[in-house]
Amino acid sequence: MFEDLKQAWQKEDVRKISRRYFISNGFDGTLTSTGVAVGSFLSGVPTGLTVFKVGVGAGIGLATSGIWSVWEIERAEKLAEVHELEEPMMTGLEGTEIHRQKKQGRVINALSSGLGPVIGILLPLIPFLFEPAIGMLYSTVASVAIGVALLSAFGVYMGNISGQKLYVAAARMGAAGIVVTLLNLVLPG
Repeated sequence: MFEDLKQAWQKEDVRKISRRYFISNGFDGTLTSTGVAVGSFLSGVPTGLTVFKVGVGAGIGLATSGIWSVWEIERAEKLAEVHELEEPMMTGLEGTEIHRQKKQGRVINALSSGLGPVIGILLPLIPFLFEPAIGMLYSTVASVAIGVALLSAFGVYMGNISGQKLYVAAARMGAAGIVVTLLNLVLPG
């Protein structure tokens, strides 16, 4: 099975789709963790471990959503592609190599979709595990900084793919973390 997945990963269309899902859902996860961090601090959550646990719960929800939705979306899209091939051939492709490759691509797409938010949530919330030593304020500041850095890294990656100026792509993505932080500071809740 691992060899099949490796083979599917080598296909450019599978990598493109997986990359989009990973970055999109990683972006969502990172912004969610930023909101959890700042909102927890402003709400007076007393311990970093509590913030981390809330973040893990959000991560589980986003990862499940990412995997499940992409599994179903890609299932429909891949079946439509197979049906388009079947029609002119006037034969079914169930059980063929083409059908198997489409399924393996779907597996990789779904896993990439679920991995993005896990990384996007867990990395920024790591400072809260050190809250007993550094306090809630510094845990929150460090969490936001890691979140902005992670968003910027996503921007650099996408800028590299698209040929954009890397610092511009990094700034555009990182700015979202700053916006979420500011919105949490000024909006009631």
